[in-house]
Parts: sequence; C-alpha cells; structure tokens
Amino acid sequence: MKDNYCTIYLIRHGRTDWNDKKLIQGHLDIPLNSEGKTTAREIAKELRKIKFDKIYSSDSLRASQTAEIIALEHQLTVKTTNALRERNFGKIEGKSHDEFKKIDPILDSLDHKTRYSYKFSNNMTMESDEEVMTRFLMFLREIAVGNPTKTILVVTHAGTMWMFLVKLGFYSYKGWISIGNLAYIKLESDGVDFFVKETKGIKRNDS
Repeated sequence: MKDNYCTIYLIRHGRTDWNDKKLIQGHLDIPLNSEGKTTAREIAKELRKIKFDKIYSSDSLRASQTAEIIALEHQLTVKTTNALRERNFGKIEGKSHDEFKKIDPILDSLDHKTRYSYKFSNNMTMESDEEVMTRFLMFLREIAVGNPTKTILVVTHAGTMWMFLVKLGFYSYKGWISIGNLAYIKLESDGVDFFVKETKGIKRNDS
C-alpha cells in the first residue's frame, strides 16, 4: 500500500427477516433478525485482528446494528450517514423482489451509459445508479482523503456495493452477481482512485 492510501473495508449488513422473505428494503428501516445478530458477532470476531481506526455506517437500522456489533470488538463509536444507504426504490419498497425482476428486461436493453442514469417515469422517486453513486462515492472519497494510512470500516448495503463494483469496472451490468450478508470488499484509495484488493462472500457469473 502506498503511504498516502487509506484502506477501506466495505461490508454488507447482517441478515433481516425481509431478506428471508425476499422483500425490497431500500430506505425502509428493517432491523437485524437473530441470525443476522449472530453472524454479525461471528464476522466481528473474524475482523478482530484488523486494527480499524474508525467505523462508519449507513443510518439504516440493519446496517447500524451490524456496525455496533463489530465496533464492540474494537472499542470504537459508530458514525452514521444517509450517504451510505441502500437505493431508494420508491413505490416498490416493501414488495417482493419479483417486482424488481419485472423491470430487468428494460434495464438489460439499455447501453451502459443510459442505464447508469436511467429513471423510470412511473417511479421517479426510485434512485438511478448515478444518484446512488454520487452520494456514495463522495462520502468514500472524503473518508479516503481525510484518513491517509488509516484503516476504515464502512457498513453499507448489497446494492451500493454492487453499483460501486460496476462503476469501477470490476463487474459489468451483464451477468449475475451475488453479495451475501456480511460480504466485504477491501479497498485502497487516495481519494481519487479505488483499487479492489480482496473480496469475500461475493459470487459472479458474467455472461
């Protein structure tokens, strides 16, 4: 790692009942279930050997609860922000994942540039990838610039992690990507560029 680089661990929150029911959570505040709390404690023990200097989290309950469990192992306080939230899915929040699958054919028909900024006319409150990444990347860059040589934990969501990897060119829109609960991405950044050094709990099948 270069001397001026910040190391960032992006980790997805633990499991919720809505994950089990395959419901779209988005900005809705769903807590961890018992499994989510147990596995968060397990990942906390796994990450105990890493000296985190700061811990940040999405202000969504499922993320902040995960961060608090991990923070106990490091005797750190958690700082929350709405910049790390999942996508706002608008009127399909709380509905089955099948509702999002219905719009997949539309999204798949778009070229990369169009899809990145695409807004649905019948669901304008649903954030585009560009809108999510604008807030998300701004926050990560601020973290990296303000914490050279430090190691930072960031608890966020599957959607933001997926869009981030696509934005970096690490994955493409085409194909299937699974980001499990408590999966993580280890990054290095100087606040301008991001370099993926390691992933865990992420599966890909590009087509």
